[in-house]
Amino acid sequence: MSNLYARISRESLWSNNIVFAQTLGLCPTMAVTSTATNGLGMGLATTAVLIASNMMISSIRHSVSEEVRIPVFIVIIATLVTLVDVSINAWAHDLYKVLGLYIALIVANCAVLGRAEAYAAKNPILPSGMDGLMMGLGFTFALTLIGAVREILGAGTLFADAHLLLGPAFSFMELKIIPNYRGFLLLVLPPGGFLAVGFLIAAKRIIDKRRARVSNVMPAVVVI
Repeated sequence: MSNLYARISRESLWSNNIVFAQTLGLCPTMAVTSTATNGLGMGLATTAVLIASNMMISSIRHSVSEEVRIPVFIVIIATLVTLVDVSINAWAHDLYKVLGLYIALIVANCAVLGRAEAYAAKNPILPSGMDGLMMGLGFTFALTLIGAVREILGAGTLFADAHLLLGPAFSFMELKIIPNYRGFLLLVLPPGGFLAVGFLIAAKRIIDKRRARVSNVMPAVVVI
């Protein structure tokens, strides 16, 4: 079981990352990652939906016929997204005003329905919950990293306004990375999202190729 969870974690966070490997969920990725704070908030909201939907769909996988499984999955996901939406509106209203429509659009995120169909509908509840958790954390990592790159290069800050959007407890995250920096507006605007995602995907592929070359190099064996 530990090997299964280790494999799920490794694939979800890196090799099968929703953004950097599957290139799914790009609508919120481009739209809300002008800062790392926004990316973190959107990622955590999606993670909550992934965990709950995976576990619920796994628990009813033997009770739903093949013909109606997709509509049933969508209803479950839409219900959970609505609960997350109203919860953020109630307890993190400033974040809700920033993320706005994109919270509701989690319903249309191919990654959520994709994990329900590809994994939760075929596996037990606990592994499905783990898959949802790690896929969500991988998505959160991607959005936060993209937001951090855009924010640092665009404004010289990191996790700006975290105390307003996420709560006073997150004020320690607010950093001024480049003092007296005038900023690079292009990175904060929508084109900056495409640039950041493109360069980060390219960087991941370079890292994967180098790791593959290293793993393929066998140490020389000296026969005496």
